[in-house]
Amino acid sequence: MQSTGLRSAALMGLIEGLTEYIPVSSTGHLILAGHILQIPAQVQSSFDVVIQLGAILAVVAAFPARFAALVNPRRSAAGALAGPRGLGLLGLTTLPAVLLGGLTHGVLERHMFQPPLVAVGLAAGAVWMLLAERWPSRAPVVNGLDQIGWRLALGIGFFQCLALWPGVSRSAATILGGMALGLERRAATQYSFFAAVPVLTIASLFAVWRGGRTLSAEWWPFFVVGLVVSFGVGLLAIRWLMAYLSRHRMDAFAVYRLVLAALVLWFSR
Repeated sequence: MQSTGLRSAALMGLIEGLTEYIPVSSTGHLILAGHILQIPAQVQSSFDVVIQLGAILAVVAAFPARFAALVNPRRSAAGALAGPRGLGLLGLTTLPAVLLGGLTHGVLERHMFQPPLVAVGLAAGAVWMLLAERWPSRAPVVNGLDQIGWRLALGIGFFQCLALWPGVSRSAATILGGMALGLERRAATQYSFFAAVPVLTIASLFAVWRGGRTLSAEWWPFFVVGLVVSFGVGLLAIRWLMAYLSRHRMDAFAVYRLVLAALVLWFSR
């Protein structure tokens, strides 16, 4: 703890809060920041996921009525992202990434969490954004969250699997995947927020179960500071992104990703 400090935890929480829902890859940024700050690998792997709990709480705080409807068993009318039906749709979106992530977690952690591979993911996601904005695959046919069906939810789940490659970005994969499948941009962005909650919760609980037994007590204040900062910043980032994507394309995010990828590759030589 002495070598890293709570200021590093706050910085990591700031990065997580800013990048979890903005399509620039929170995992990629946290990996890069961890290398720069020289956070021990054992702590980094758990910390990167646990502070995502702050981002999860930020989504709930940003859309309290929607989440209240999701856990209300009486809100099960057909055609609504609420009640058991809504939970089922989110479960379908979560399932592919959980299964694939569970099968490949060890391999990904040993071989993929390196700056050069993060740069590849950043660049690939940027190219996808630019192509999707200029040559959309289809006009939107689903214009709201309550129109999402089972096939669309599962399809977005398969796109979410692309985010297992660090740097691709879970939010980018779900937003662009939803748009490719015919979901309107604003609805795709909102659904990306909701789809984050189950998959990040599962990942966070897994990290606590695996790392909590081996990390010493001195590291827990580090985790708490990062989580609190990521919550506050994440709440602001969600509100900003919804307003921004209502008026702008994702070109600025693509350019940022390409510049960052080039810098990472340059300094990794």
